[in-house]
Amino acid sequence: MTDRILIVDDDASIVRITALYMRKSGYEPEAAADGMAALDMLENGEYALILLDLMLPKLNGWEVCRKLRAEGSRIPVIMMTARGQLEERIEGLQLGADDYIVKPFDPRELMARVDAVLRRSRGGQPPASGAACRAGNLRLDAERRSVTLGGRMIDLPRREFDLLQELIRHPGLVCSRSELIERIWGWDFEGDDRVVDLYVQRLRRRLQPAQGWSISTVWGVGYKLDRTDET
Repeated sequence: MTDRILIVDDDASIVRITALYMRKSGYEPEAAADGMAALDMLENGEYALILLDLMLPKLNGWEVCRKLRAEGSRIPVIMMTARGQLEERIEGLQLGADDYIVKPFDPRELMARVDAVLRRSRGGQPPASGAACRAGNLRLDAERRSVTLGGRMIDLPRREFDLLQELIRHPGLVCSRSELIERIWGWDFEGDDRVVDLYVQRLRRRLQPAQGWSISTVWGVGYKLDRTDET
């Protein structure tokens, strides 16, 4: 059965482009132009996820999310904001949003976030943070903060280790630059997100030879760790 996704935004151009990419990705998009209409649709239909703008007519995105969570709904919510201010992001997450994305966004990044949130909501959780992860000849032990390659210990600086940990804990899943910045550099990082590219290049140089795994570039979005030791 095709997943239905509710896009809640009063900007028709954003709805049109987002719906196009969702259909290409195999989802069934529906749209609401204000918060009250969104609540009506949610009451009368089943949706896998809500893409929720904050600045909506009649009822804003914060209130929509607050009402859903107060009623016990666990439907995944990705909030959209045009300003990207730290306070807005924190408030949305505290209200129960699962993720957020800042406008204007690349539709490919949005779809990567949709896929990731749906996977998490369905129990596709990554290994526990203290667990050891393996991919081919690479092994990362989060508890000991150690990395071995073919049995040889590799000494990684802190942020390179954290970057590798994010990628190996989500094999095959695209991690966008903005996600990696938030998780590794923090919410208040104000530099260029292309710093992620530099750190990926360093990892690729240090972790040779890579057997049974590779770090792949997803152009315009971010990176993923592919396991080639599995068929």
